[in-house]
Amino acid sequence: MRRALPVLGVLLVLGLLYDAFIFYSRYDRDRRERQAEAERQAAQEHREIEALGGLDLKIVTFYAAPRVVSRGAGTDLCYGVTGARTVRVEPPVGAVWPALTRCVKVSPKKHTEYKLIAEDGAGHAVTQSVTVEVNP
Repeated sequence: MRRALPVLGVLLVLGLLYDAFIFYSRYDRDRRERQAEAERQAAQEHREIEALGGLDLKIVTFYAAPRVVSRGAGTDLCYGVTGARTVRVEPPVGAVWPALTRCVKVSPKKHTEYKLIAEDGAGHAVTQSVTVEVNP
């Protein structure tokens, strides 16, 4: 029994070291897989942003649907911007904010030219206009 005790102690320590190695290797593999997935996702998001106009200040879309309405009828004023910190429409149409796609309802009483102004944080601005015609 005295001879077996040191051998059992060594076997126990070796077993504990083996278990620690297995747990660490699984943890490390999972950590690397999560990091690789995060990098793949970031790259995909970057490709999507570039395909939609990039991070530069740009008005991607600005239109009215329909552009010609009857008096008292409404239309959707739709816009999309990239790289903007603030967005406004003149004449004011309600709450607007930077978005890749967003529409607001408008009901002009006469022919109206709407201007979309998008600004970034560096003092740059871009503008685009659309006219909604009102039939009597």
